Amino acid sequence: MQAPLAGQPRIVLLGVRNAGKSSLMNALFEKQVAIVSESPGTTTDPVTRSFEIPGFGAAGIVDTAGIDDEGELGRQRIRSTLERYKSADMVLFISSAKIAPTDTERDLYTNLFEKGKKSRPVLLVLTHGNSTADPDKKEWLEKSKGYLVDSPDRAGISELINGIASHRPEQEATPLEGLVNSGDTIILVTPIDSAAPKGRMILPQVEALRDALDKDCAVLVVKEHELRKYYNSLKERPKLVITDSQAFQQVAEQIPADQPLTSFSILFARKKGDLGQYTAGLTALDSMPSAANVLVLESCSHHRQADDIGTVKIPKLFRKHCSKGATFNHVRQLPSQSELEKYDLVIQCASCMLTRGKVMSRLNTLTGSGVPVTNYGLFLAWVNGLFPRALEPIPEMGIFG
Repeated sequence: MQAPLAGQPRIVLLGVRNAGKSSLMNALFEKQVAIVSESPGTTTDPVTRSFEIPGFGAAGIVDTAGIDDEGELGRQRIRSTLERYKSADMVLFISSAKIAPTDTERDLYTNLFEKGKKSRPVLLVLTHGNSTADPDKKEWLEKSKGYLVDSPDRAGISELINGIASHRPEQEATPLEGLVNSGDTIILVTPIDSAAPKGRMILPQVEALRDALDKDCAVLVVKEHELRKYYNSLKERPKLVITDSQAFQQVAEQIPADQPLTSFSILFARKKGDLGQYTAGLTALDSMPSAANVLVLESCSHHRQADDIGTVKIPKLFRKHCSKGATFNHVRQLPSQSELEKYDLVIQCASCMLTRGKVMSRLNTLTGSGVPVTNYGLFLAWVNGLFPRALEPIPEMGIFG
């Protein structure tokens, strides 16, 4: 019924304590979605809510703790705020119009508006718009072409929403972007295993199906053990077969060797991150030490089953094909750059529950640490002898020469 929060661009509210971030969020939603208090530091953890913006679409609005928070807990809150800032698709720098800039605010303004090229849209929003404005804040407003609002009576909120819509960041590509055309037939192989939510399909399967229908394709959805029968019943060969990565070998055995084949996980590696970086990471598999240290990086808080892909299947295959004595650490948050340096490889899930901005922030950190990274789907294609075949349907990878 609506775009999943995982695929919505993130608009992060950034500012010092008591700048009016939470009040602004409530004014945008026209109801209380964030707790408001005159006491500094009321917002302790980031709060994300989906918001439909006319001319923009659904976006995740993120209220954050003040960037000037204090104490040990305050430092932890600042780290969390900076994490959201790094992966934001758009930033609203919130500041009170009536209060002179603090040193922290001056530094923020300089970094956001005056230093170098901006990697994403940044808008200045001055709150307490019905009060007498500080001269420096008034100058900021004019220089940055910002927005003046007063949250309690919603003055300036409509103008701000229109401004956000006019600065819409680049949207994520769809799963099948550039891979199929109107009138094509595709097959989706969707095993229903213990990890699948009861009564539902997993998100990458749902998105691929919807995208195929949006592109006016005919779609055949089958389980892995039914593929051969239905494949052979088709009068024309399908343009593409997409499978769950865990069924790669079983699927490949049931279709011709020249049938274009890839996986949902590989499509999401392309959609959410950098497929070239993941592919380059596969080269490290040929030279893994006998006791490799591997980080498995997940994205969602699913309940792990007895045959879980990240904690059971991938380690078993890795020890068989790459490093017999390998040790694994499974995390859902990227460790610090210094901690990353002890790993020989990072294997990341499809990241369907993260935005592209978040995934690219992770990949940039991994690039800085020098640790190779690949993706579940690419690793499973490699161990099943289906690399580079699983990339052949993706034209920008240059497989077709």
